[in-house]
This record gives sequence, C-alpha cells and structure tokens, in this order.
Amino acid sequence: MRVLSSLFSIDLCSYAVMSNHYHLVVKINAGEAISWSDEDVLNRWTALFRGPLIVQQYRAGEPLTDAEADTLCSMVKVFRSRLQSLSWFMKCLNEYIARKANAEDGCTGHFWEARFHSESLCSEQALIAAMAYVDLNPIRARMAKTPAQSGYTSIKARIDEDARGSPGRLRISRMIESAGLFHFSGSIKPLKRFSNTGVRLSEHTRSTDCLPMYQSEYLKLVDATGRMVVEGRSGRIDPELETILSRIVLSEVQWHQVSTEFRHHYRGGYLRLSPAA
Repeated sequence: MRVLSSLFSIDLCSYAVMSNHYHLVVKINAGEAISWSDEDVLNRWTALFRGPLIVQQYRAGEPLTDAEADTLCSMVKVFRSRLQSLSWFMKCLNEYIARKANAEDGCTGHFWEARFHSESLCSEQALIAAMAYVDLNPIRARMAKTPAQSGYTSIKARIDEDARGSPGRLRISRMIESAGLFHFSGSIKPLKRFSNTGVRLSEHTRSTDCLPMYQSEYLKLVDATGRMVVEGRSGRIDPELETILSRIVLSEVQWHQVSTEFRHHYRGGYLRLSPAA
C-alpha cells in the first residue's frame, strides 16, 4: 500500500489488513500531482503500466513527430488525472493482490466479491474516529490484544516507526521480481504526518497538510481504546487522556461509540451522535 501510494498523489492515513478484506483511510493530495513535471508523471505511470507504443518510444529516447508529441502531451494529462484518482489507486492495489492470491492458490478468475466501498470524511472528528476504527479492526476481531501486537496495521507501523524503513525497499524488489512493478526510482512515502501543534480540532485549518493531533496523543488514545474493546466491557479511559478527547470535541462515551462502531454512527458525511454525556 505504501509503495503504491508513493506513485500516486494519495497519502495513507490509516490501514488495517484483515484475513479476507482490508480498510484504508486516505487523503487525495491533488496539489502534489499538479506539481509533478511531465517526466515525473510518465516515470510514475510506467512503473505501473508499460503504456502505449508512443510512451515506450519516448521513454526509450526515440524521436517523435509533432503529431506524436501532441498525442503524448494529451496522454500525460490523462495519466496525471489517473494518478490522483482513488478509483485507479484501488484498481491497481486490488489487481496486484488478486494476482498474488491467485498465483498462490494456483487458480484464475475473480478474486474480489465487489469493487470497493468508500465514504468521504467531512470533518476532522470523523477523520480521527475513522482512523481509530480502522486501526482497531484486529482488536475487535480478537486477532490481537493490543495495537502494538496487531500485524499489518498503520498503528503498528507508527509504533514501530517503520513507515520509511528498509523493509519497504525489500517489498519493492519483490514486486519488481513478480512484475507487480516495472521499476521504482523514487522514495517511499511515509504515512500521513500528525500535527506538531496542540490546537483543538475545531481550530485546525483544512489547509494544514497534516493530521490534526500529536502522534503521541493518537497512539495513547487508540491503545487505551483498544484495551477497553478487547476486554469486552465499557471500562473507562485513563483520566490522562480526557484532555485529548476534549480537543476532539467528543465525550468519553461518544468516543467509545465512534471508534468501535464508526459505520453505524457515520451518515451523509458526518458523525451522528447523541449529545455529549
């Protein structure tokens, strides 16, 4: 996921891989794609697809006629648009997973039951709640007792500070060997960064290119919530974390609801909650 997001103008905020499905929270960063040069666009696209003959000829250094150059320019616009498209990102990710799974099982045909389902997160409270809901998936499924013990999740990657390490380069080599990628020359994009200012979410500007919390606060909050969930009781969040919840503008009861039953409380782009207790 991180390798693919490094080619797209898409930032990974949170993810959890389960036994038969996965969850993602992403931010589409259109401004990043706009800043790419035409060469950057072609380099990223041809890492995923060989491209039409004109693209292959241009990449090989062969001269193009004026008409072919105009055609190539039009193609670059299309590729730039696709590289900031959630649909194309999911297509590439699901196709790679399907090919790998079918190869392991020695079979062919459809792997996924459906395309994918997505929801827009229209508030920062919803963003944080959705991230926690995703990171806590293995806890609710009894696959792990704490976030630090859950495999293939963004919360564990953040705890291990593994977002940019050498294991990513090893995955790239394996993807190239298996023809999942044709080449990869850029850097591996880290998970979406948290803020370094302790402002209330209600004061956090949408133009700020970071998640609206301290990372240490988010890790504490998810870890405490995960321990409550795995014990199977409502429990109580450590009083030390009450200030974090107050900045999210959610009560302890509301947080427990949205972090464990996000889909039930999220409708029409916003959280639907009872008044704060």
